Amino acid sequence: MIPYGKQDISQADIDAVVDVLKSEYLTQGPTVPRFEKNLAEYCNVNYSVAVNSATSALHVACLALGLGKGDWLWTSPNTFVASANCGLYCGADVDFVDIDPLTYNMCPIELEKKLILAEKENRLPKVVIPVHFAGQSCNMKEIRRLGDRYGFKVIEDASHAIGGKYLGRPVGGCEYSDITIFSFHPVKIITTAEGGVATTNDELLYKKMLLLRSHGITRDPNEMIGSSEGGWFYQQVDLGFNYRMTEMQAALGLSQLSRLDAFVRQRHQLASRYNDMLVNVPVLLPFQSSWAFSAYHLYPILLKTDQLSRDRAEIFDELRNKGIGVNVHYIPVHAQPYYRSRGFSYGDFPVSESYYSREISIPIFNSMTVSQQNDVVRALSEVIK
Repeated sequence: MIPYGKQDISQADIDAVVDVLKSEYLTQGPTVPRFEKNLAEYCNVNYSVAVNSATSALHVACLALGLGKGDWLWTSPNTFVASANCGLYCGADVDFVDIDPLTYNMCPIELEKKLILAEKENRLPKVVIPVHFAGQSCNMKEIRRLGDRYGFKVIEDASHAIGGKYLGRPVGGCEYSDITIFSFHPVKIITTAEGGVATTNDELLYKKMLLLRSHGITRDPNEMIGSSEGGWFYQQVDLGFNYRMTEMQAALGLSQLSRLDAFVRQRHQLASRYNDMLVNVPVLLPFQSSWAFSAYHLYPILLKTDQLSRDRAEIFDELRNKGIGVNVHYIPVHAQPYYRSRGFSYGDFPVSESYYSREISIPIFNSMTVSQQNDVVRALSEVIK
C-alpha cells in the first residue's frame, strides 16, 4: 500500500534519538530547549514552546489568550476536530467560518460578513483560528486586519504548514497572529513521533504557555508568591497540565528540522509532476495562491463528479484495493455527531460541505519515488476513466 503520507526516518534521526537514550536525561533536559531555539530561528520568531501534541499546543495557546466561559472561538469547518475542540476545553463556545472555494482555507469575505452580524448581536469572537489547510497559508494579512477592527486574537493552526511561507516569510513568524501552532505527527512534513510547538513574539504569552505545559509549576523566584525556601523549592501558581515534550522527541525533531527545506523541495517536485500528469484526468487540482508558498502536506484533488459514472466512495474503495492509500481531508467538523448535538447541521457551511463531498487526498510524502507516483496516477486514471 502506498500511503497518503508517512514519516521519513534517516540513520541520523535514529542516531540522534539513541544518543539521548544513552544520556542522563530522557525528559526535561537540554534537547527540548535546543529544539525550541532552532525552530524559533527557522521561523524568525522570538519564542517557541514545545509540547506533546499540536492539540496540547492549541489548548495552552487558547488559555494563554484568556479564552474561557462566555467567549467565542471561530475556526474553519475544513480541519481536524482539534482546531475546534481546543475552544471547548476552555469552556468557550465554538462556531465556524466557511472556506474559500479555491484555497479551501477560511474565507476572509465570509469572516467579515459573519463579524458584521456578530457585532450587531454582541457575540464577537475572542479568538479566531484560521487553518493552513494542506500546507498553504491563509490570507493572514486580511484576517489580521479584521482582528484589529473587531478585537479578536489570532492563532494560526499551521499543523500542515511547517516549511511553508506567507508573503515570502516563513510560516510561524507570527507577523499577523498572536500564536502559531505546528504539528509533528508522523504523517506531517517533519515528525517528533507525536508532538507540537507554539510560536509567538509575545513574551507574556510565551511564559504563560511554558507554565501551563508543566502543571502550572514554577521554580522562578520572580513568579512565586512570597519568597523561595531553598534550591529545592517550587510553587504551583496556575492550573496546568503535563504537556511536556520528551528529550527523545526533541532529538528526532532537531534532526528532522535540518532536512525540512529538502523535504519541502521534494514535495514541490512531486506536486509539480502531479499537476502535469493529471491535466487530462477529470479532477480539480490544488489551487496555489500568489501570496503563499505551500509546504504541500497534502495533495487534495476534487472529483469532477458531473463527468464521472462512479461516486466518490466507489473510487476511494477501488483505489485502496489497488494499493493506493488515499484518504479524505476533512469531514467538516460541524457535521460530526458531537457538533450536531450542539446545534450545527448540514447546510450551515455549504462550501465546506461541497468540497468534502468531492475530495480525495492522493499520496504525497518526502520519500515518495517516481515509480510510486506513476503507480498512483496510473491507478487513478484507470479507476476514474
